[in-house]
Amino acid sequence: MRGVTAPVGSATPRQIAALALPALVVLAAEPLYVLVDTAVVGHLGSVPLAALAIGGTVMTMAAWIGTLLAYGTTGRAARRYGAGDRAAAVQEGVQASWLAFAAGVVIAVAIQVFAGPLARALAGGGTDVAAAAAQWMRIAALGTPGLLLAAAGNGWMRGVQDTRRPLAYVLGANLLSAALCPVLVYPAGLGLEGSAIANVVAQTVAGALFARALFVERVPRRPRPAVIVQQLVVGRDLLVRGAAFQASFLSATAVAARFGTASVAAHQIGVQLWFLATMVLDAVAIAAQSLTGAALGAGSADAARRLGRRIGVAGLVCGAAFAVLAVAGAGVVPGWFTDDPAVRDAAGVIWPWLVALMVPGGLLFALDGVLIGAGDVRFMRDLTIVAALGLFLPAIWLAYAFDLGLAGVWAGLFLFIAARLVGMLLRMRSGRWAVVGAVRAAP
Repeated sequence: MRGVTAPVGSATPRQIAALALPALVVLAAEPLYVLVDTAVVGHLGSVPLAALAIGGTVMTMAAWIGTLLAYGTTGRAARRYGAGDRAAAVQEGVQASWLAFAAGVVIAVAIQVFAGPLARALAGGGTDVAAAAAQWMRIAALGTPGLLLAAAGNGWMRGVQDTRRPLAYVLGANLLSAALCPVLVYPAGLGLEGSAIANVVAQTVAGALFARALFVERVPRRPRPAVIVQQLVVGRDLLVRGAAFQASFLSATAVAARFGTASVAAHQIGVQLWFLATMVLDAVAIAAQSLTGAALGAGSADAARRLGRRIGVAGLVCGAAFAVLAVAGAGVVPGWFTDDPAVRDAAGVIWPWLVALMVPGGLLFALDGVLIGAGDVRFMRDLTIVAALGLFLPAIWLAYAFDLGLAGVWAGLFLFIAARLVGMLLRMRSGRWAVVGAVRAAP
């Protein structure tokens, strides 16, 4: 048995956990590697750590594109799987993989050209930090095709409720890279560039494994432009939503950099810990995507609504657990990443905000999964744009204008999460998201 096959329309806690726990390991693998990377590079000094913050923020854009690709593919594949057509669900993965590889190549080439200007713009005039960040980005970008291929593979496998192979592929590749990173940085003497090379190794190996998984399926493997266009049309709202996220977090890093090297280094630590929490909380959302899509594909709107309520409770519980962990680690965790007292002090400023984000974030990300599985991405796009452009971006730039420091930046992030949560709760209550059918027509 390759994965978990839950009865279509069912959503017991045990079935949710059977899909969520393997997804949790897959989601946690990448941010855990980034945390290892941050800890290794942090002991090189504040300039390399700040450079990693700048370069990592830019490369996070590629990771977000991969996440959006996976989410869109999961919803489409899950609906077809719920309608009883597994071959069609796998075909969604084939076309998504062609799209992923092409996008990865384009991104890798673009970063070779624009790494310097991007790094200088984000570094706010720090020439040493900008130069190091640009070089790190140029190397790390070579792994982008593999990163996006792995994302597409995760998407279709989750759609058909295959949880074991993604777990083995992602965990194995990231363990290899986590072992390589300290060796390349220190004994091999490559410094910051060694961390980028380790990153490329992990992403390329994972992409190759997911590509191989498609070759063992008995479905046509040629590209079908018409299907790819449909995926682009359906995914456009997720891409716009993702662009709003990226604009927000790029701006937050730019503002943090203008408060000094210690501030942007501490911001890097906080952001990576937040990304780790969100990725793990997204394990519940991924179970929701698969089960919601399957239920609606089988024509059961009532089952999808019941699932939404259960997923919300699970998200709240997980968010509360993360809040407890964050409180317990307040005096210890920042020291894992840096020996610089100024950076640790700056991390202490953002820590209360990090704790406060956990519970509402857990509920929000769980409900995100329900609506993505349902294909209700136009609403999610509009809500995110309003929250990002109307609240988050003005808040963080006001924090810069009034010299509010990192506390102002993270207060803006809290406002962003709270506004989105209110909108999501209202949408769930309306029930308009639960549209049945093997394919949800693009608006």
